[in-house]
Amino acid sequence: MPSLGGATGWINSAPLDPAELRGSVVLVDFWTLTCINWLRTEPHVRAWSQAYRDAGLVVIGVHTPEFSFEHDIDRVRQAVKDRAIDYPVALDNDYGIWTAFDNHYWPALYFIDADGIIRDRHFGEGRYGESERVIQRLLGVERGLVSAEGLGVEAEADWEHLRTPETYLGYGRGENFASPGPVAFDERRRYDVPDRVRLGHWALAGEWTVGRERVVLDRGGGSILYRFHARDAHLVLAPASTSAAGEPIPFRVLLDGQAPGPSAGEDIDEDGNGTLRDGRLYQLVRVRDAVRERTLQITFGVPGVEAYVFTFG
Repeated sequence: MPSLGGATGWINSAPLDPAELRGSVVLVDFWTLTCINWLRTEPHVRAWSQAYRDAGLVVIGVHTPEFSFEHDIDRVRQAVKDRAIDYPVALDNDYGIWTAFDNHYWPALYFIDADGIIRDRHFGEGRYGESERVIQRLLGVERGLVSAEGLGVEAEADWEHLRTPETYLGYGRGENFASPGPVAFDERRRYDVPDRVRLGHWALAGEWTVGRERVVLDRGGGSILYRFHARDAHLVLAPASTSAAGEPIPFRVLLDGQAPGPSAGEDIDEDGNGTLRDGRLYQLVRVRDAVRERTLQITFGVPGVEAYVFTFG
């Protein structure tokens, strides 16, 4: 087991190291607070921690931030609270633990035996039954598998109807941008929506600055449009450093030009109204009827919004 010495802090625990963990089976879970793939795995990791703790399992979450604002320890503490995480969490702001494990993914699970040897690993969602059986083998226990069901943003994706991939908005990894005209990198510019946005494509309306990892709204009334095919639509949002500290930012979501009604996600009401208060993943749409191609539009009342990535489920 690689060192945990690269941690920049700990939540729910004093610092831990491999030597003092000898004799325990350890599950290391790499995560970042806005990752939809991690959010959908977390109910299972939580359930394993609670079910096998008395049998000798130690779960350690390693929060390695993907975006700049995820370095904020208060945001990570809030995510730990929101997800009811009671096991130790190492803060990995400098990627020290990530590098020690030679990890490349969120989420990533490493299964370590009582002698400190990594016996298995799994990246991404799924394989829950097999992963739990690995834990049981390492602990030397036999029992039925635990039940875990995610709610809200933790709910399993509707894989059968999911046809739209994760889409980053910053120019570092962005693609499928549909607004006409050239993109002005790191410069304020007015953008317009084309007459038609194709499936899997997105566009800006209003005055925005397109940065490497995010787009930033420079004037109130700006919108983002996305044409998608999925049950759920999420957007990672954060208040910009230039926005008034602590001031909520109102936004409105339309689905095919109308209020979303019963297809509203958990972060908006049926009229499409929501409020940006802190940096996290916001669920904008949860379709309750037939899944088909839809157009999402989100409009912000005031400037000072950062938008990072769309994800779907």
